Amino acid sequence: MRGRLVRRSELLPGDDEAMYSLFTRHFDGVPRQQFQADLDQKNWVILLHADSDGALQGFTTLHFYDVLYKGAALSIVYSGDTIVDPAAWGRSAFSEIWIGSVNYLRREHGAGPLYWFLLVSGYRTYRFLPLYWRNFHPRYDAPTPPETRHLIDFLARERFGPLYHPEQAVVRFPSPQVLRPELRGIPPRRLGDPHIAFFASRNPGHLQGDELVCLTELSRDNLTPAGMRVWNSGEHALARGRLAP
Repeated sequence: MRGRLVRRSELLPGDDEAMYSLFTRHFDGVPRQQFQADLDQKNWVILLHADSDGALQGFTTLHFYDVLYKGAALSIVYSGDTIVDPAAWGRSAFSEIWIGSVNYLRREHGAGPLYWFLLVSGYRTYRFLPLYWRNFHPRYDAPTPPETRHLIDFLARERFGPLYHPEQAVVRFPSPQVLRPELRGIPPRRLGDPHIAFFASRNPGHLQGDELVCLTELSRDNLTPAGMRVWNSGEHALARGRLAP
């Protein structure tokens, strides 16, 4: 699998349509106009292509920006729509390309410590946090520190306004994106994982498209051993040309 990091404004003809086609194979009832409006709010896109025929196998949209928070500059990467074809699940290529891309953006455009600000409506996405990052919030085994909660509230209110419900740290959209039935829900066996069980209890409306607001700092000091391997692989992918910025 190869990755391509491009500015939103520099997507090639046909990229938008290929992304929407892949998106509708995973989500129900999202009009083309709604998808396009969300895409237009982002400034970077990571595209994942099959090595064999170049077909689009996944993508993620990003808004990389800086904020001034309590007098200090922070860099934020906000994840928008993210789709990986099930045929590519279980491979680390997506994670490697994502981390390599974010590190490239940090070096070229970052103004301060970098935070990943993401909305999570599915347990698969939430499970990436404990897999790769030592400290993230919210989580089952530690309360969210007041300062981290304040930053979460600041970022979510700034971006989502009244759609953000701080008492649950959840965003509820008027027209939520809901996974197709075959991809929706959590298999009972997965609830034995305390991280997944926590996600299910903390975001009970996830089946209806409620989004849990999560935050983690993207730094080497915050990596798990698995995260360090993927971080290094992402750097190698950039150097070897598997990721083309």
